[in-house]
Amino acid sequence: MLELLLLHLVAATVAPLLVRWWGRQAFLVLALVPAAGFAWVVAQAGAVSDGGEVVETTPWVPALDLDVALRLDALSLTLAALVTGVGALVLLYCARYFEPDDEGSGRFAGTMTAFAGSMLGLVLADDLLLLYVFWELTTVFSYLLIGGSGARLAARRAAGQALILTTAGGLAMLVGLIMLGETSGSYLLSEVVANPGDGPFLVAGTVLVLVGAITKSAMVPFHFWLPAAMEAPTPVSAYLHAAAMVKAGIYLVARLAPGFADVPGWRPVVLGLGLATMLVGGYRALRQNDLKLLLAFGTVSQLGFLVVLVGGGSYELAAAGLAMVVAHALFKSTLFLSVGVVDHATGTRDLRALSGLGRRLPVLAVVATLAGASMAGVPPMIGFVGKEAAFTALWEGGLPDRTAAAFELAGLVLGSVLTAAYTVRFLWGAFARKPDCAETELAHPPGPLFLAAPAVLALASLVAGPASPVLDPLVSAYAEDLPLIAPEAEHLALWHGLQPALALSAVTLLGGYALFALRAPIGRFQRRVAVGASADEGYWNVMQALDRFAVLVTGTTQRGSLPAYLGTILVVVLALPGSVLLFRAPWPDEWRAWDTPIQALVGAVVLIAAVLALRIRQRLSAVLVVGVTGYGLAVLFALQGAPDLALTQFLVETLTLVVFVLVLRKLPKDITERHRPRERAVRGAIAVGVGLFMGAVGAVTLSARTATPVSVDFPDEAYEFGGGQNVVNVTLVDIRAWDTLGEISLLVVAATGVASLVFLRRRTGSVERLDPVRMARDARRSRRAPRRRWLAATAALAPERRSVVLEVITRILFHTIVVFSIYLLFSGHNEPGGGFAGGLVAGLALVLRYLAGGRYELGEAAPVDPGLLLGAGLLFAGGTGAVGLALGADALQTAILETTLPVLGDVKLVTSLFFDMGVYLIVVGLVLDVLRSLGAELDRQLDEDDPIDVAPDEVIVR
Repeated sequence: MLELLLLHLVAATVAPLLVRWWGRQAFLVLALVPAAGFAWVVAQAGAVSDGGEVVETTPWVPALDLDVALRLDALSLTLAALVTGVGALVLLYCARYFEPDDEGSGRFAGTMTAFAGSMLGLVLADDLLLLYVFWELTTVFSYLLIGGSGARLAARRAAGQALILTTAGGLAMLVGLIMLGETSGSYLLSEVVANPGDGPFLVAGTVLVLVGAITKSAMVPFHFWLPAAMEAPTPVSAYLHAAAMVKAGIYLVARLAPGFADVPGWRPVVLGLGLATMLVGGYRALRQNDLKLLLAFGTVSQLGFLVVLVGGGSYELAAAGLAMVVAHALFKSTLFLSVGVVDHATGTRDLRALSGLGRRLPVLAVVATLAGASMAGVPPMIGFVGKEAAFTALWEGGLPDRTAAAFELAGLVLGSVLTAAYTVRFLWGAFARKPDCAETELAHPPGPLFLAAPAVLALASLVAGPASPVLDPLVSAYAEDLPLIAPEAEHLALWHGLQPALALSAVTLLGGYALFALRAPIGRFQRRVAVGASADEGYWNVMQALDRFAVLVTGTTQRGSLPAYLGTILVVVLALPGSVLLFRAPWPDEWRAWDTPIQALVGAVVLIAAVLALRIRQRLSAVLVVGVTGYGLAVLFALQGAPDLALTQFLVETLTLVVFVLVLRKLPKDITERHRPRERAVRGAIAVGVGLFMGAVGAVTLSARTATPVSVDFPDEAYEFGGGQNVVNVTLVDIRAWDTLGEISLLVVAATGVASLVFLRRRTGSVERLDPVRMARDARRSRRAPRRRWLAATAALAPERRSVVLEVITRILFHTIVVFSIYLLFSGHNEPGGGFAGGLVAGLALVLRYLAGGRYELGEAAPVDPGLLLGAGLLFAGGTGAVGLALGADALQTAILETTLPVLGDVKLVTSLFFDMGVYLIVVGLVLDVLRSLGAELDRQLDEDDPIDVAPDEVIVR
């Protein structure tokens, strides 16, 4: 099972490249990935139908007792078959849905494949936290698929709406899952369902989990995000919003029902919201003229139907619910794909503008009619089998309370009448010949491959009805975990004889046709009684109110004064933690000012530099003096026997000075702001107080320790398990590699954010290099033979901006510094250094090159986009964990490889070196990003007199 998930991950990663190479034909190759998953799932059906299960556990984070626990039983097998089978057909459909020159198809292919893998992982996950990870992955990928390229405002709004609602529900669900895990004493989903525990935590956790389920599956009052998501391409609607993503909430309710159906609050929420959603969705579907919106509201209605069935908590309803889950995925994905064909062929989805397509597209008309018949519950379709099973279950009880069962049955019959009505409206609107409308012309007639996916799904709906007894063992294997309320269990079959459920099915069909026949007066009635407010409008009103409140709070608290902000923060620190520290902290019994007098001397220099930084009025001088405090701290590190920290502090301080100098070019030379003596006294008191507070915190922290520090074992562990003698480096890349991975991820995000604030043009176009053609032309004009100069870009600088000394030093030291940085990278596991220090040294080499030759020389020295280095470094570092996990080891676990080579002799290689290489690339990319944004981009703005630097009332004369 894990191999299937990794296969989807690999396919999603390479999908953009495949589309670039092969165009839309790449979808045919990508379809093989979920098809392989479908074949594997079907191969397990025999064992699972007999009550067995397939369990697979792979260690993930042993320290947190977190495993990749996967489990395939009857319920997960059914959903996995739908996810993989429909996913393969939808990708096949994409091979003709997209145009050959569609630029966004590569991104779409990767995201769609990644979503398919995430959804498969969701239904296979047997760990609560792993389930949540896949749950949120489907949310993120759904957002990307709905939003598309981001060029259309409606798509962006719909994607944001879906993201906000489903993420909010997911966060509530996360809290609920943690409460359920703590209550039951296990985080394995199968064990939680078998023994959920009891108490108020159980009730609260159950309700919170249901919040996540109802938002994901678009229950009232959160149903409005699903119709809005129809801005997405048709394959997205057919897969995410019919067969896969919206089924996530249904799956979660079905998974928890055997253990939680009797928890207080479960049935009122599930049955009440489910029935309301079915009726609201069906009523709204009758009002739609857009075929896709009609199906969207129909999907909302059907999801409510499914929640009632799978959440009822009885054998009969569970069996009917699982059968309807299969039926809904088949007929609704067929109908969405059919709408995509209609839209592609005619250029419209408005049923008022369509006429005569049944004659022009007979195959599609037959396919859609079969799917519509299944949706309406017409025999011999699988939809009829599932709907009749539901009616029978409720007629014979189905719920512990017979009154509630009768009420739900009446509601479902009414909802099914609406379903039949909007089904006939859909088929009539899409394919019938309308007397008052000209026959629709086909701009792009569909080919056989375009029709293949909906045809296969429609045929499956037709075959599954008579073959429903084959599905019965699988359904029974899931439902047997629930109590049987009826006198005896009724198995799935197309014909059970003359019984009440058959009469109810006939009522729904006749009632639906009657509503369609009276569509004109019913339409007038709907317009007359239309309610002005709606859930969608309520959502946007709430969002606007939040925006206004945010503006109000920001305008009140954010006055644009950095000293005021910082002063407020520091005063709060002194008032709250400072008071606790002063009155309740365990102060040390003995104080030691220094170990050697040199430390006192360095401390005095740092204090003097700090005082001078307050008195100096020139910005550059103040920055240099502040740098002295940083270098003094590095010296203290070195004196205390921490060479790694000292080296890193020296390098960071040097790079910080460079960044300050680059920024100071945009600021006045002198600090002109003057403060009154009283203000200076207050700021000084706050500064001294915070300094004393931090010193006291350090002293108290060291003296308050009672347990043995975990770092005591680090030296032995570093060499035994990490294979290195440098404890600091081994800690970063092995012992606490997860922390480092999170930190470098934040570093990439921060670098991207800073660059986006500075660049006025596209970031990818920021690499500026000299034009060799122009250089050759200039050489010919000067009658000199063109020759290659190592610092060629210095010729582009004005004479007053050149420094011969700096150019000579750069020529001598640049390559040496680069080699030294590589040495630090490779020696860091046993000696001071590592990827971070090595990357900083390489970055300083680029700084030297930039200072000597300007922005063009930076382009010559590093002709690569910083974003590529940042992304490659993060992928390199994270990939080491993924590779180890794929090989059966723990994530980010170091492997030690020792061998003897003919020339080099004994060679020892630790795999954490590759993690360190990723850190190296990220740091180099970060420095390059800083130089490109704060250096080269500001140079360009100054050289080109960029209008963004001009005051609003100034006029540029050219």
